[in-house]
Amino acid sequence: MRTNLLKLFVFFFIFIASLQNLFADNEKPRDRFVVVLDAGHGGKDPGNMGNGFKEKDIALNIILKIGKALEKQEGIEVIYTRDTDVFIPLDKRAQIANEADADLFVSVHCNSHNSQAYGTETFVLGLHKTAENFEVAKKENSVIFLEEDYEVTYGGFNPNSPESYIGMALMQEEYLNQSILLADFVQKNFTNELKRKNRGVKQAGFVVLKMAVMPSVLIETGFLTNNHEGPYLNSTGGQNKMAAAIVEAIDKYANTINLSNLESIETTSSSITSTQSQIYEGITFKIQLAAGSKRLETKPYNFKGLENVERAREERLYKYYYGATSDYLKINELHNKAKQNGYPASYIVAFKDGSKITVNEALKSKVN
Repeated sequence: MRTNLLKLFVFFFIFIASLQNLFADNEKPRDRFVVVLDAGHGGKDPGNMGNGFKEKDIALNIILKIGKALEKQEGIEVIYTRDTDVFIPLDKRAQIANEADADLFVSVHCNSHNSQAYGTETFVLGLHKTAENFEVAKKENSVIFLEEDYEVTYGGFNPNSPESYIGMALMQEEYLNQSILLADFVQKNFTNELKRKNRGVKQAGFVVLKMAVMPSVLIETGFLTNNHEGPYLNSTGGQNKMAAAIVEAIDKYANTINLSNLESIETTSSSITSTQSQIYEGITFKIQLAAGSKRLETKPYNFKGLENVERAREERLYKYYYGATSDYLKINELHNKAKQNGYPASYIVAFKDGSKITVNEALKSKVN
């Protein structure tokens, strides 16, 4: 009897161990930061043809240069939605990113206008606040008309109908702050390093961003229709500079957000220069450590060694906050420190004029 029980126990142990190994094998290792690079248009879709240049070619050249630079870095995996001149439907581009369980989706385009407008702008998903943003989204989304059965694929979505965009803002709400963070890095690099005109971080209803389930941005690198910017973007030198600026932005973002690097943020943050800070004027970010009915002294011994903790009475609860800064990078650094000190459930909160607002509202203050 005892022998049979022993055999049964051994069999059960082996069975459980094999299940654990099976699940472990199926888990996607998170030691790599996966970036999906999307060159706008392609194949039968040339994009805009300002000044005789082809958006599809310029976007591809810039994407390939970005990918080549990122592929040299340890810990980064690069996936392309296209690396040749082929037509890829918008939903397929997002599908590639989703199936790769990507950490980031970056789509590169060139702008056009019926004037000599110029400058760079980076979009995140949301409701367009201006007619101009709507026009950009319409142009980029109109590619679906080149696809077969687009009415079925996109659920009756009409790029030219404002009503079709209602509800888009909620599709990426949980990724909005990360998307804005990357977009701001991109625009700062274009402006500070390349001296391009900064048209800002903006929101609009891009189908390709809507369908990508991860932090995502769409970069308009400039206007091909501008007599100076078009030739710049069509040149090897201009494409090299634009690509390098985007690579640097992705690196900054990865070092700030990448979950596999959280333990190293505190050490690497000392190398962040003042030009890399993310200051939100009029906003104060804090870390909420805990809340309860008990009034605690804000001494380090009550908060696992953390200093400068403050207490606030909100209705019937006392809430305890750590750190106070307008720098979004700094608050992420402090959040990591709080988690390392024993507050894994802590989270970032934001205040404006003394009143609490959502972090997304705070980050949107930089969005046009």
